[in-house]
Amino acid sequence: MSQPIRFYHRNAIREVTDAPVTRTVLQYLREDVRCTGTKEGCAEGDCGACTVIVGERDDAGGVSFKAVNACIQFLPTLDGKALFTVEDLRQPDGSLHPVQEAMVECHGSQCGFCTPGFVMSMWSIYEKHGHEHACANRTVPSRQQINDALTGNLCRCTGYRPIVDAAVRMFDLPAPKAPLDVAALSKQLATIARPDNFHYEHAGQQFDAPRTVAELARIKEAAPDVRILAGSTDIGLWVTKMMRDLGNIVYVGQIAEMRNITVDDEWISIGAGVTVENAYDELAKHYPELWEMWKRFASLPIRNAGTLGGNVANGSPIGDSMPGLIALGARVVLRGGDIERELPLEDLYLAYQKKDMAEHEFVVGLKVPTRTGRRQNLQFRTYKLSKRFDSDISAVCAAFAFIADGDTVHEPRIAFGGMAATSKRASHVEAVLADAVWHEATAQAAMLALAKDYQPLSDMRATNDYRLEAAKNALYRFWLETRPNNPLPKAALDVRAVEATSAAV
Repeated sequence: MSQPIRFYHRNAIREVTDAPVTRTVLQYLREDVRCTGTKEGCAEGDCGACTVIVGERDDAGGVSFKAVNACIQFLPTLDGKALFTVEDLRQPDGSLHPVQEAMVECHGSQCGFCTPGFVMSMWSIYEKHGHEHACANRTVPSRQQINDALTGNLCRCTGYRPIVDAAVRMFDLPAPKAPLDVAALSKQLATIARPDNFHYEHAGQQFDAPRTVAELARIKEAAPDVRILAGSTDIGLWVTKMMRDLGNIVYVGQIAEMRNITVDDEWISIGAGVTVENAYDELAKHYPELWEMWKRFASLPIRNAGTLGGNVANGSPIGDSMPGLIALGARVVLRGGDIERELPLEDLYLAYQKKDMAEHEFVVGLKVPTRTGRRQNLQFRTYKLSKRFDSDISAVCAAFAFIADGDTVHEPRIAFGGMAATSKRASHVEAVLADAVWHEATAQAAMLALAKDYQPLSDMRATNDYRLEAAKNALYRFWLETRPNNPLPKAALDVRAVEATSAAV
């Protein structure tokens, strides 16, 4: 029996029973409830005009908030959550919220089309850092942190500086007259929490949100062609851009087992439902070399919604997570029915859009080796080359790793994205590097070997010649940064230094 979609919106619990399974949150807002402050720009999660905030009750009874793109989120995924839009910032007496007031003071809005999306991203920062002037936990983010939070919002008018100024200014303004009561919101969300699976139907299409991996395995085994949905950052475009019929959907966003991260002496285990943002937050603690890739991976709203497991399962040849994970020796855990198995991540990809997975199998999680034992001497880097620094697709994504024994290279693992039909290791380069002395001649020989590993294609992002030359240059940069006697410093490894420098600008 179909159950209503229940969520908190506009100070009340809402129930929806007659919306298509793939109706987007943006369509619901603009067309069904006439909350037209949220705009449609690109309908693919790039421009940020549709940015909204989703709140979700956590195990401690609090509420976590994250900015997401309403244009590619399906309405049934809101079940049990809270939805906030720019209309919610209006104070009871009609006055502006400090976030909005700061935008006015700093002249951060011109045509105004992108403004609601910026305001909601700023409101997310405002709530995260604590806004009460007397609050002991109040912290003011640096300009770099603000820039990172706004990577998913594009503006064609102001040039961004007035908007960033507003994001700084909003913390100096008086607190809102009616601040969000998080404790009351948590109680409201508790009343609509579902202990069991959520099942929704419309026009013959089904949407299931199981609560356990075992139930997901049962559904997938009984109907192998059911579409698994995680963050919707890719599948959402299949609907909004390709007009595809997805068939029945099973949503993994409510499976607690798949949203956990555990760390032991050997492995960092990341459930397939962990968001890209949370996964990289943990990985960067062990491998600070991933910090820049983390911040350049799509945008914050995409990282807030998309999952690392979904990125891996999708297996795009230009996916930014795979090269680094492959270079680190990550393994992927699969499940089909009651059987789990794991394999090296690089072995999952057989050809373009083809993976070593049975039809009823799905990705349960990932295992990344910890930096212990010999791996304490690991030299590791990832590099992303794209036309735009923030929120852009890579032309080439490179990852390099080896264990250093003095000047000698051991266990090299080199992987590239954007160079082949899948993210792929450079076996000829690795053969050149294995047990070699790490000097410039070795690096030059490895650069020449790249042509044996890859014959890249030309497309709208780059030509084949550019890709091959860029890959060689990335390898040479790796040599410069890791050469034994005079390594070129990489400032991004020290996150605190980056934050301090940014704050001083």
